[in-house]
Amino acid sequence: MSGGVSAASKNAVGLDDPEELLQRADAVIAAARPGEQVEVSLGESIDTEIRAYGGAVESLSSARSVGALVRVIVGGRSGVATTTLTDPETLACLLVEARTNAADAGVDPVAAVARPDGVAQPDLELYDPRFELLSVDDKVDLALALEAAVMSGDPRMSGVEGADYGDSVVVSAVANTAGIRAAQRESGAGLSVYAMATERGETQTGFGFAVGRSAQELSVETTAAEAVARTVQLLGATKPPSGKMNVVLDPWVTAQFIGVIAEMLSGEEVRKGRTPFADRLGQAVASNLVTLLDDPTDPRAPGASLTDDEGLACRRVNLIDGGTLVGYLHNSVTGGVLGGGSTGSAIRSGSSLSVGPRAVRLMPGQTPRPDVLAAVGDGVLVTEVSGLHSGVNPTSGDFSCGVEGLLIRNGCVAEPIREAIVASTLQRMLTDVLAVGDDETWFPVDASGVTLAIEGLSLAGA
Repeated sequence: MSGGVSAASKNAVGLDDPEELLQRADAVIAAARPGEQVEVSLGESIDTEIRAYGGAVESLSSARSVGALVRVIVGGRSGVATTTLTDPETLACLLVEARTNAADAGVDPVAAVARPDGVAQPDLELYDPRFELLSVDDKVDLALALEAAVMSGDPRMSGVEGADYGDSVVVSAVANTAGIRAAQRESGAGLSVYAMATERGETQTGFGFAVGRSAQELSVETTAAEAVARTVQLLGATKPPSGKMNVVLDPWVTAQFIGVIAEMLSGEEVRKGRTPFADRLGQAVASNLVTLLDDPTDPRAPGASLTDDEGLACRRVNLIDGGTLVGYLHNSVTGGVLGGGSTGSAIRSGSSLSVGPRAVRLMPGQTPRPDVLAAVGDGVLVTEVSGLHSGVNPTSGDFSCGVEGLLIRNGCVAEPIREAIVASTLQRMLTDVLAVGDDETWFPVDASGVTLAIEGLSLAGA
């Protein structure tokens, strides 16, 4: 099963059936005038957020969100109109508003709605029906249990900034006059906690989180243990010596870096010449240990989806294969301009349509984490970065960011470090990969991560 739901499921979660949304979109499409291209995007969601603090519920919210967008293209002029209702009468008015906006817009010769490309939707079930079995009290209990498990995990634990449970269920539909017609329903749930540990007057912080399609996939014990371990391991941290060092990235850090790299492989950035990877298809851009792809067809990924935001089927997109750049991410516009067509990578933010990754993966290697550390010998294990996105120049690839973690000595983790800065270029990082771990881990971002060893990065410390 990949999209349809029953009326009973609709009533249980309080949202419209995706097929009902699709029928409303069809009615708008049917009202298109000759020469008009029309696209309709409809979505509804229910989001629950619970925070535990001090053994009690600090906050609890459950909100229903509704959104509708109609885009009209006439003679290269595009008009968009949005609203927070999806009833037929409102959608009819939205079409009129989009026409008016199109009449006042400038001409874009490449403006067009997406056309079917024959790629079938992946066979995924992204809605876990167990989502409906938990009451609000059950969800509260998870947040409270998470806080309690962290605080009892080590005598040095001194506080929790917040122990959170969150979940969402989303239904959506996209249709256009070129024949696109798609609808889906998906669920997601997560635990996260930010904790503090204190020893000899020093306090350090750390985190733990888990993601799944429903609360039943989450483990309070594992999430708490991760938070405790990450927090207490940094107690006693000092500035490391400055110099060039081999660096091992924790999977969480690797996920953040490859997420940034994937954004630089967007067809929109290539089209505008704002990435160092432009015009490099077929060239070696990384170590032969590096194979990078965007795979929203992997159900483990929080960003997995049946379709992109233009309604085209999501698919596995190869970006770097054995170190060679083999592809970019495209929506229908960038794929048409640069050739090759869409890769099902359209991302809509508000009324704007762009290109972006959903589930980036650096394919895991065959090396266990201890062996990655052993191969490095001496260096630094980076467990957290700060200021990465603001510290990256997306045009040149230069970056500088704060790091904390643990020294590596003779292949084993040693004393903790903090207040250090790593600087290099993303291109050089990719080229200087020494080893890729086998420990792929998914996080609540658009990328998974593995333990990754990189040769000779510049570290500024004491």
